[in-house]
Amino acid sequence: MEQIVTLRHGDGGKYTNLLIRDIFYKHFDNKLLVNSQDASVFEVKQGKLAFTTDSFVVKPLIFPGGDIGKLAVCGTINDLATAGAKPLYLSCGVIIEEGFELSLLEKIAESMGETCRKTGVSIITGDTKVVEKGSIDGLYINTSGIGVVQGEYCPKPVCEGDRIIITGGIAEHGTAIASERYQIEVQGDLQSDCMSLNKLVERIEKYMDRIKLMKDPTRGGLATALNEIAELSRLGIHLLEECIPIKKEVESVNQLLGLEPIYLACEGRMILVVDDEKCETILEEIRQCDGCEDAAIIGSFVNNGIRPMVFMETYIGGRRIIGSLEGEMLPRIC
Repeated sequence: MEQIVTLRHGDGGKYTNLLIRDIFYKHFDNKLLVNSQDASVFEVKQGKLAFTTDSFVVKPLIFPGGDIGKLAVCGTINDLATAGAKPLYLSCGVIIEEGFELSLLEKIAESMGETCRKTGVSIITGDTKVVEKGSIDGLYINTSGIGVVQGEYCPKPVCEGDRIIITGGIAEHGTAIASERYQIEVQGDLQSDCMSLNKLVERIEKYMDRIKLMKDPTRGGLATALNEIAELSRLGIHLLEECIPIKKEVESVNQLLGLEPIYLACEGRMILVVDDEKCETILEEIRQCDGCEDAAIIGSFVNNGIRPMVFMETYIGGRRIIGSLEGEMLPRIC
């Protein structure tokens, strides 16, 4: 097999089939995928389904803690998980630039396959396109996912006094991308938080009657996600700066680049709105999950008598309004 992708790998003929067989089928292997059909047919139990799709154009393609393949799988799984769904199956569409190294393509496919196996999700259909050199920047991936909504979860009205949990340190993905892109050497263990959240949701399933809302703070970060929740609930949000988990490495890189961590993307974190009575119990359950040891209660909902807004109580006791992200702080983070 050749060492780089050429246009003939995208013409639908012999070399397309070789590319699919020798790279994608090799790492995505399952009985629903390897049937040479244009669509996969599968059975599901009666109930509600969740369906989502997302495209990934992250730069660089490989970063500390992950790569575009792992990100594509985790990102779609997490969109299903925050809808209260058990992810079942994914599709994978790849657009590849002519001249792309096949060894790198296989490394990314291997990463996707490994992530699927760890999470119990299968890629069962896909598509490959090759475009001329210079048309795109290396490799773009689209993943769609379908899952079955589990248990008692459904979004519920948010009330004054409800608490907000973040399932781990914020801004680690966006900061890892920034440090790699701008070639900043960081002392310590700065890695993307890129991880799947479906196992976490399974762990807290028994508390779904007490969970009002779940949301992942991706593009726009924690601040933008909370503003969206405030608008939806028509209540204010009171954040405590001292309670928001941020690693020292993340703070240092952001200070150097003039970036605000609360606006940088997370790719393995979830915001949960829960009632006050069960908040501490749910937090302890979350902290038992791998990668969620730094989970924390970071604020609560208040009725401030004016338009819904997010405000943060700072370390020194002052308050500042936290708006949504305006403009692009760091492009191509996912």
